[in-house]
Amino acid sequence: MNGRNAGDDWWRHAVVYQIYPRSFADANGDGIGDIAGIRGKLPHLAALGVDAIWISPWYPSPMADAGYDVSDYRDIEPLFGTLAEADALIAEAHAAGIKMIIDIVPNHTSDQHALFQAALAAAPGSPERELYVFREGRGSDGELPPNDWQSNFGGPAWTRVPDGQWYLHLFAPAQPDVNWRHPAIRVEFEQTLRFWFDRGIDGFRIDVAHGLEKNWELPDLNGLAFPLAEDAEHEHPHWDQPAVHEIFREWRAIADEYSPARAFCGEIWVGRPQRLAAYLRSDELHTAFNFDFLMAPWLPGQLRSVIDATIASHAAVGAPPTWVLGNHDVCRPVSRYARDQRLLKPMDRHLMDFQDLPADFDLGRRRVRAAALLMLALPGGAYVYQGEELGLPEAEHIPAEALQDPTWVQSGGTDKGRDGCRVPLPWTSAGDSFGFSPDGAAAPWLPQPEDWAPLAADAQDGVAGSTLELYKAALKLRRELGELGDGTLEWLDAGADALAFTRPAGAGSAGFQCWTNLGSGPLALPAGEVLLASGELTEDGLLPSDTTVWLRG
Repeated sequence: MNGRNAGDDWWRHAVVYQIYPRSFADANGDGIGDIAGIRGKLPHLAALGVDAIWISPWYPSPMADAGYDVSDYRDIEPLFGTLAEADALIAEAHAAGIKMIIDIVPNHTSDQHALFQAALAAAPGSPERELYVFREGRGSDGELPPNDWQSNFGGPAWTRVPDGQWYLHLFAPAQPDVNWRHPAIRVEFEQTLRFWFDRGIDGFRIDVAHGLEKNWELPDLNGLAFPLAEDAEHEHPHWDQPAVHEIFREWRAIADEYSPARAFCGEIWVGRPQRLAAYLRSDELHTAFNFDFLMAPWLPGQLRSVIDATIASHAAVGAPPTWVLGNHDVCRPVSRYARDQRLLKPMDRHLMDFQDLPADFDLGRRRVRAAALLMLALPGGAYVYQGEELGLPEAEHIPAEALQDPTWVQSGGTDKGRDGCRVPLPWTSAGDSFGFSPDGAAAPWLPQPEDWAPLAADAQDGVAGSTLELYKAALKLRRELGELGDGTLEWLDAGADALAFTRPAGAGSAGFQCWTNLGSGPLALPAGEVLLASGELTEDGLLPSDTTVWLRG
């Protein structure tokens, strides 16, 4: 395993594998993934060569939003296992040289959390209600919401309780927002950080990190869109409020108390490189997902612009970029790249944004293999969402009656939501659930496409040219080559339809180069040793369209 992973700066270069526990591996046969399933697949993760795993919420939850509605931050959801099993997983991952990162959801709790239940039982104006965002309604009898804010899942961001007050929920009604101005909330989450750090957790991914603070005057949006323009002089009332940075300075101080180093990665949708970098100052978060890269179309000019802006803004605060192609909230990259990239809009990341466009999935998979090598050659760290190493596409045709994402209900059936990227993984080409569950088990919680057998892990393991073997080879080289990981890049002249750069490694280096052809015809390459390619070169050594190659000059 990667020796660099033992250092205190492991987060500057780590490749982190995201596990969505419901859909990773089911050991007990109930159709839902669990901790025992994760433990059983640690050999797969070790062979893949990842530096760390990030596990989406595994806490007790009513599952109104698949675990992002947490009712207890210091225990394990019984569907997934026990705290003892979590401790065993932490130990076993560490023994395999793999760091452990877990999710924390600080913007909101479940409506079943003890603190919110106490708030509901208390009277308006009580100390218990001050821990959340309760307000009187507008209108002659308070029958209208306090303002015009909308839920991310559709519909108003306010729900009225029987005594007439309204509470804020920027997501589902079962996810009430907490009041981060209250000292008790800060203490509650600081205790949660320490609880898991003390158990050996190496870091946290912070859900909706840009949403914790609000403008407590609660002004109407009046149609104000987000992200704001780069030159905007005003603030959005509930996203990316400046006061949020004080919270993360307090959290960083806690992480810095521990040795070896603990680290944070923020889920921060702000759309502006400089605003994102503000979260990554030396006394705040260590890393943040680069969603501009995730949403960039497969077009050379736009990709290079995103890469340049990211590197420049991160360098200004001394932070490493963190690259990502997909996660549990966005359409899988194979299916995004399968569409005409010229027709995508800047914020397109969900299937509903482009599902009516014709799709070529062979093209999408070829592009995503090239994108993976491009991403893994860039300076900094990277995240890989489960199934990307198999080249899985979005499950685009889940029957309406099987959909479970709250977005489907709250949008009135107009948005299928995120279930298509959350379908349980295919581990074997045979079996009722492609090996996700034991034979004879309950059906998986979401139906799997019938044509996934060729994409199963066992159908790709050891098969030259498979996407799984491509990822293994890339991660192995990334560990072995001193140029890759943290550092800088220098662009090479590759023409208008390609991206090419070198990763400097100091005096005497033979020179690593990454070339990606985004044009329609083959591209001539410089002389050098081919270390790895996302697809076959032409007979005369040219780089085909939608292909990336790593060279040693």
